[in-house]
Amino acid sequence: MEIEIVRERPDSPEAVQLIEELDAYLIPMYPPESHHGYAVEKLIREGVVFFMARLDGAPLACGGVQLYGTEYGEVKRMYVRPSSRGLGLGKRLLAHIADHTREQAVPLLRLETGIYQHEAIALYEKFGFTRIQPFGDYGQDPLSVYFEKRLA
Repeated sequence: MEIEIVRERPDSPEAVQLIEELDAYLIPMYPPESHHGYAVEKLIREGVVFFMARLDGAPLACGGVQLYGTEYGEVKRMYVRPSSRGLGLGKRLLAHIADHTREQAVPLLRLETGIYQHEAIALYEKFGFTRIQPFGDYGQDPLSVYFEKRLA
């Protein structure tokens, strides 16, 4: 059982499939004004560095980071297929994103997630993220939670 995390284009067929699964999971839970996830085209346009986690070659998870200069990086489109949860893929992927961000001399990682993403919230808190007020272009949204983590 080999887990590999690789940088890939978000418009590759396998990445598109994971992002579509993520959208199918999230869209019914929240009204349109609370959807903050980037479409594939915007991931590319905004220069999001995108990674996929594969287990024995099969794509099971994805996530990216958008850098805002050297101020902070924002985690984007984190997703682990439900059938693959509990294998540590989310933690490994988040650590990879944090390492990449740190290597770019960016000291802070931030993210937004929905209040109904209990597993994701638990992962971020276990990883050392703390809750913050909205950042960047985000406004107050009772259906969103915002986090940040200082990178050593």
